Amino acid sequence: MNKLIIISGPTAVGKSAASVALARMIKGSVISADSMQVYRGMDIGTAKITRREMHGVRHFGIDILEPEESYDVTEFVSMAKGAMERIYGDGEIPIICGGTGFYIQALAYGIDFGDEDGDTAFRDSLWEYAREHGNEALHQRLFNVDPRSAERIPAGNVKRVIRAIEYYRIHGEKISDHNDGQRQKSSPYDLSFFVITDDRKKLYERIDKRVDAMIEAGLVDEARLIYDRIGERDCTAAKAIGYRELFSYFRKETTLDRAIELIKQDSRHFAKRQLTFFRRYPEVIWIDRRDFADTEEIAGFIREKAGIDR
Repeated sequence: MNKLIIISGPTAVGKSAASVALARMIKGSVISADSMQVYRGMDIGTAKITRREMHGVRHFGIDILEPEESYDVTEFVSMAKGAMERIYGDGEIPIICGGTGFYIQALAYGIDFGDEDGDTAFRDSLWEYAREHGNEALHQRLFNVDPRSAERIPAGNVKRVIRAIEYYRIHGEKISDHNDGQRQKSSPYDLSFFVITDDRKKLYERIDKRVDAMIEAGLVDEARLIYDRIGERDCTAAKAIGYRELFSYFRKETTLDRAIELIKQDSRHFAKRQLTFFRRYPEVIWIDRRDFADTEEIAGFIREKAGIDR
């Protein structure tokens, strides 16, 4: 089996730096498992790695789409597999880096999440229902047929809510049951799966400071450019933390100070959900930042645990 390394963890924990350090040690390339860094122009708000920070390490899955375009787990897996083919062909090791657990899970374990063409008319009717009655009303419809999926999928993620309702209608089976069965699959790769974490208080402080730095770096102006491009479209980019809160400010639904506070709050909540997601995998090797002097030491630990001697 081909070697595959995953470095994940909550937002602002230092995944990108660790991945670059490891790639330089072992002759690897990095594939981004971030659902928003795929978009051009969304740099500050996604904490997108810069060319300088890459230190010459090849990266895939960054700046490949315009904000108007859609991106989902199926498209991520297709992109990542294409990148992995190139990386293996060049004699390198792929390193999956990012915090979108749904994407990582699908790629690492070959999981089918029930995506299919389905009934377009029924899907359109659900979108219309959400527009007329609100996301919470649509979410209640999911709760009525699949309470576990409703607990796992936030009302704001309308696309996934609709997919779950549609799956139940087509198959007469809860998508949560289907996904649980898929999760029993073993990985088709020689997988080494690492999750970096930190003291929660320190992590939250780091998140708050990073948001302040983003604002100083011009996030409001960047978000305005994106908003002017996509307007009120219900596209993937519009759901990005750091942008959706500012979009509310642009629509005069809140103040700038409140929008910034919501970015911090939503980022902290997202970090908590990320950690909860990865705890379901017993094979994960947890890395507590407090146990290491620096990023290089973390990368060295990963190399050792992954059994890579080059």
